[in-house]
Amino acid sequence: MSVVLHWFLPTSGDGRTIVERFHANRSLGAAAQRDPDVDYLAEVAQAAERNGFTGVLTPTGTWCEDAWLTTAALIARTRTLKFLVAFRPGVISPTLAAQMAATYQRISRGRLLLNVVTGGDEVEQRRFGDWLDHDQRYARTDEFLHVVRAVWSGHPVDFAGSHYRVEGATLLAAPDPVPPIYFGGSSDAALPVAARRADVYLTWGEPPAQVAEKIARVRDLAGDRPIRFGIRLHTISRDTSAEAWREAEKLLEALDPAQVARAQEQLGASQSVGQQRMVALHGGDLSKGVRGLEVHPGLWAGVGLVRGGAGTALVGSHEEVADLVEEYHSLGVEEFVLSGYPHLEEAYWFGEGVRPILAARGLLGPALGEAEVPVARGAVAVEGS
Repeated sequence: MSVVLHWFLPTSGDGRTIVERFHANRSLGAAAQRDPDVDYLAEVAQAAERNGFTGVLTPTGTWCEDAWLTTAALIARTRTLKFLVAFRPGVISPTLAAQMAATYQRISRGRLLLNVVTGGDEVEQRRFGDWLDHDQRYARTDEFLHVVRAVWSGHPVDFAGSHYRVEGATLLAAPDPVPPIYFGGSSDAALPVAARRADVYLTWGEPPAQVAEKIARVRDLAGDRPIRFGIRLHTISRDTSAEAWREAEKLLEALDPAQVARAQEQLGASQSVGQQRMVALHGGDLSKGVRGLEVHPGLWAGVGLVRGGAGTALVGSHEEVADLVEEYHSLGVEEFVLSGYPHLEEAYWFGEGVRPILAARGLLGPALGEAEVPVARGAVAVEGS
């Protein structure tokens, strides 16, 4: 079991402070210093490719650029980099999503990874015309992924469920290879869907003990079905620990108490259990200081004071950050989706500082796609849901 590294495309903008645009949660912070135009995003993607990252996660929402179109524009600007495209199952038909993925695989020559985002923010979901409640959204995602996998099998699909009904759904040609499905969610409604449908279960960067508990739950629900595990984190890695923590302190010093209070009010109203768990790590308390927000050795919760979603960062010397990556890996985490502010520079700090240490420890295998990666096939047979 090797470590697979991914980076992040900041399609809502980038900068030297925490860019807090995430779903419906926009507080009082300054606008991003670097606009997410295609040339800048190409620089970030190329930096990720140069530094040995397998792929880049691209988010989804009304607060950022469209992930499908943005990454398609970057295919020709990169050579081997894979694109972990986030999308919402509630705003697109499963047959169309299956078709888009198959086409993407052909034009990119197999560089698509799919991140299914069910959505935990009611305000953001309603912007897309989605009025289902939290648990209903996960039930719909379950049906959606069933249909997508069935259509990818290459045979006409008939399906009638509570949320979708298709008849004779088929494609010009099935995707080759079938793109792996990445899926996150911490609620009781989410975990069974992950166990049935996902190839990679993603969690935000909680302390190792909490991550281990989640992994155990999903494994238990999945039974004999193969499933991999990934984690979403920020990173601040420097030549010394003191330098890294000084960078974290600069990010904290740039935050205004009113900005934090507004962000926490919005984030605290989220229906997402994962978001609630992120908020609980720091409690919205800016007064704790930089080291007071260290929730596990080297794991810093300061990003989550204003940014929704991934709210923790690996902070330390290159060796210390590598140690924490190895600690998560020992729990069963294989894929690490990382980011940092700014994304361009931090890709180099991690790629040149931490990645060689992981390689020297024998933790890095071939990039995803250079070796066979198990993709779950068990959901292809047509069944009621």
